[in-house]
Amino acid sequence: MDAHASSQKLKLIHWITELNDLSVLAQVNAIKENAITASDAELQSIERGLEDFQQKRTVSHTQAKKRYEKWL
Repeated sequence: MDAHASSQKLKLIHWITELNDLSVLAQVNAIKENAITASDAELQSIERGLEDFQQKRTVSHTQAKKRYEKWL
C-alpha cells in the first residue's frame, strides 16, 4: 500500500473518531456494509463459475460468440 493511501486512511480514522453526527456515522457504516456485500457477491459469483468449470458446464468462446452474435 502506498503512503498516500495510508495517510488518507489515518485522516479518515481521526475524522470518524471525532464525529458526533449519527446520520453521517450511519452513512459511513452503510458504505462499509455495501463494500463487504459486494465483495461477498463477487466471491460467490467466482465460486459458481469455478464449480461450473469443474462440472464441465461451459461452452467454447466460438459457441458463446455464435450464441450472442446479435448483441456483439
